[in-house]
Amino acid sequence: MQTSSSLRFVEQGMRVFDREHHEIGKVDWVQFGDDDPDTPEVEASGPSGRRTDDTLFDVIARAFTDDNVPEEVRDRLVHQGFVRIDADGLFAADRYVMPEQIDSVSGEGMTLNVTKDQLIKH
Repeated sequence: MQTSSSLRFVEQGMRVFDREHHEIGKVDWVQFGDDDPDTPEVEASGPSGRRTDDTLFDVIARAFTDDNVPEEVRDRLVHQGFVRIDADGLFAADRYVMPEQIDSVSGEGMTLNVTKDQLIKH
């Protein structure tokens, strides 16, 4: 099982593969959890970047814009950290990856230990 520290190796634009090594999209956003002792302040990497005056609320509001993620799931994502995947395909829903769903991160991309259908939809 991976911890939120595995998020440190994930980069925006990185290819994402499911457990059967099918490419399912690219990393759109990386959010470190608020429980990570190595990241005492809010840290995020996403298309809008991070301004120095951002609060946790500002960062999370941008990460979850226009989604239907239930509040209790959103709280878990914020606490543990997450990766948002820009899914491949015209009608494909973007997905959220929890740190424990990451199997490995390499130069080739991020490989998950689950299938695309087991991820939280955006």
